Amino acid sequence: MNNLHNLAVFCGSSTGNNPIYEQQAILLAESLFAHQIGLVYGGGNRGLMGTIASTLHNLGGSVIGVLPKALDRSDVRTKKVEDTLFVVPTMHERKAKMYSLSDAFVALPGGIGTYEEIFEVFTWLQLGYHNKPVALLNAGGFYDTLISFLEHSCKEGFIHEDHLRALIIEDDPQRLIKRLYEFQPQLSDKLS
Repeated sequence: MNNLHNLAVFCGSSTGNNPIYEQQAILLAESLFAHQIGLVYGGGNRGLMGTIASTLHNLGGSVIGVLPKALDRSDVRTKKVEDTLFVVPTMHERKAKMYSLSDAFVALPGGIGTYEEIFEVFTWLQLGYHNKPVALLNAGGFYDTLISFLEHSCKEGFIHEDHLRALIIEDDPQRLIKRLYEFQPQLSDKLS
């Protein structure tokens, strides 16, 4: 069983068009609190980012924010919900700091930044740079088409089957947390 002290959550700075996205962010925050897992997130207080951070903070859970200096503005940080807030010079340093503070990674619905962050840590898992769980919280089927595309990439020989199976995909926050604890990577060599 994995030690999960902090979970990095990548998600949108908006709430999206389907209320289930925000509902799932709240349920994930409640699950984190129930399991005494801290949140590491991008430091913004808008959208799903703000929802999960403020929910966990209001419950009394641990919240760590990491903001790049360019986004350290009052319109991004509308209220303080972090126990700790790191302001770093660049986006690259933001991601490196988030990754180093986290024991697992989850993407909720989001946009380009969310995809980039989750794919980077998934790539690092595939290459053996870490062995931490990487997951998608597929709220309301948000990631269905991405999952189909990944399966197509696997079928076409661009992703090893065991690498794709290493990506945890769940639509329920409680089951997702359980699978993060159970994660045991057994990946073939990417270069073989």
